[in-house]
Amino acid sequence: MPELPEVEVTRLSFADRIAGARILSVNLGKPLRWPLGIPPALLQGRTIWQVRRRGKYLLLDLSDGLLLLHLGMSGSLSFDNSPPPAGKHDHFNLKTSHGTLRLNDPRRFGAVVYVQSEADPVARKLLGSLGVEPLSDEFDLSCFHAGLKKRKAAIKQVLLAGDLVVGVGNIYASEALFLAGIRPTLSACRISRPRAAKLQAAIREVLGRAVALGGSTLRDFSNAKGENGYFQLEAMVYGRAGLPCKVCGSSIRQIRQGQRSTFYCPSCQK
Repeated sequence: MPELPEVEVTRLSFADRIAGARILSVNLGKPLRWPLGIPPALLQGRTIWQVRRRGKYLLLDLSDGLLLLHLGMSGSLSFDNSPPPAGKHDHFNLKTSHGTLRLNDPRRFGAVVYVQSEADPVARKLLGSLGVEPLSDEFDLSCFHAGLKKRKAAIKQVLLAGDLVVGVGNIYASEALFLAGIRPTLSACRISRPRAAKLQAAIREVLGRAVALGGSTLRDFSNAKGENGYFQLEAMVYGRAGLPCKVCGSSIRQIRQGQRSTFYCPSCQK
């Protein structure tokens, strides 16, 4: 599933190219997770001013309204001046004066939703409960530690919930917890302020590094230029069950938490 780094990498790969483009047409394939919310023809003629990101959502600011785009479990975007004919998994085609933005989503858990603004009830429902952006200055240590103190759940699950800090998905939660030396099963409320500071720094470092490396391509992720990511080649624990820890040599362990795989080192993470 695309996580925050993959969504940010996707944004960076087409945002500058599509900025200022005029929408020429919109064609829909099979239904996605949520309906577009507007007749596609009504988008024709509007201008795309910029592309932002909030958590795992891409926000396309239009001259009138806003498009919220989510990649779901298996979605990916492409932006091309001369794209091939749409395939059976291409479910949203936005033709503009600068090129065609296309959402390919085999499992159809992704979505493109039109709203008038971020104050729209639909936008507030999708974005309103998201936590602070981890790569922004708003990711404050005092607020982060105070939020952890209120949660008895395992720290890995708290990070995945996304209401305290947004976008730290499964891969990067495992990696950040390793870097901070914190066992993923530890109750969040037991984390001291110094350890919270280490975790905050680790989250920033891991996500920043992932963006710099183009995200992680475990199956079929690629950005809007068709380029793969390479963070997975540097993973310290994720996907390395049974292999020796790169720091201490202990065998990396794998457990299940909330139906997701968690990887950790029993020696380095306390």
